[in-house]
This record gives sequence, structure tokens and C-alpha cells, in this order.
Amino acid sequence: MGTTELRSNDASGVASVKHVDTKLEVVVIPVSDVDRAKEFYGSLGWRLDTDFAAGDDFRIVQFTPSGSACSIQFGTNVTSATPGSAQNQYLIVSDIEAACDELVARGVEVSEVFHERTRGARFGTNGRVRGPAPDHESYRTFASFSDPDGNSWLFQEVTMRLPGRVDPAATSFGSATDLASALRRAEAAHGEHEQRTGQRDENWPDWYAAYMVAEQAGMELPR
Repeated sequence: MGTTELRSNDASGVASVKHVDTKLEVVVIPVSDVDRAKEFYGSLGWRLDTDFAAGDDFRIVQFTPSGSACSIQFGTNVTSATPGSAQNQYLIVSDIEAACDELVARGVEVSEVFHERTRGARFGTNGRVRGPAPDHESYRTFASFSDPDGNSWLFQEVTMRLPGRVDPAATSFGSATDLASALRRAEAAHGEHEQRTGQRDENWPDWYAAYMVAEQAGMELPR
């Protein structure tokens, strides 16, 4: 079947291909025991979106992690992949210690927080260094856990995005915890700003807002 191109004319009258957003919304996880997997992912505090069955030959369960725009699905006859073969799937968090503490409190076994001595150590055990990256530098601190089948997940701490990763006009926070963490970072940076200027900043709400938007979008931070 051929590809159909949708074209429109821009202001100059030149034909252009229409842009359509492509959003990753669901990842399929292969499991051996649907009920056991449902109990596990429910224990993480993730939202149960659906548990639908059509007879004994088809069942689909969907969960969404807290604050995530992407969900996971597993079930009966939804994938031919080997149970446990989904490895090193990323879960981005703004406070990795808090994220780990929450899972531990829920009875989940989580690795110690670590950073990499050598690139790629997040995917194995060699080259891992105990503790967070110096200054909690974004993208460099990790922790891991697995479901009962061995499908593995990686927490990755991100507080400031690389340039171009986030639209600065669409700043958003996935949870109240993420927003609170961003406010605390803005507060600390603003304190340094006032020390540099030697005076109280009456427009601190505007400064906070500019800092939080720039941090999330990976732009230069205000000083």
C-alpha cells in the first residue's frame, strides 16, 4: 500500500507536508502470570486504567505510572515476547531518593542509588558507583527494580532537561511532588541571586517562574 502525503500551502503558497504529532502512549510488557503482574504494578501505586477480557483467550490490563503520559499494557495473547524480556525501561523522576523510598515503603525491592563510572553501567553492574552523581547532575543518577517476571525498570533523575527536549511554551509538572521539588530548587537558586545582587527581589514570583521554565526546557538559567 502506498503512502499518502497530506499537503497544504503555507503563507508563501508553497506546498508542504502536513505535520502530525506522534505520541508514544503505550508500552507492552510481556508477563507469564497476568494476575501476579496486576498485583505488582498496582502495588507501585500506578493507576489501573483497564482490565478487559474476551473469553479465556484474550485479556488486556493497562496501568499508568504516576504523572506519566505513557502507559503499560500486559495480558493474555497481547505479545509473543518472552516474559521478562522488557529490560531497562526508563522512569524519569525529579527526586530519586524520594522515588526509591516510596517503593521501598510499598514493599518493592529497589537497588541502591548509583551513578556511572563508565558509560553504559546503568545497563549492567560493572562500572556503577554507589550514591548519586556529583551535585545530582541531571541524567546521571539511577536506581533499578524489576517485576516478578524480571522485566526491569530504571529510575533516572532529571531536574534540568537538555536543550530542545521540552517546549518552553508548554511547561508542565507530572505531580505535586515534582512541582514542589522544582520550587525548592528555584528557591535555592533565588537565594544565591539575592546574595549576588545584595538586595531583596520584590519580583521573586517572576524570577521563580522564569527559572522553572528555563530549567525544564533546558535553556540558560537566570542569574
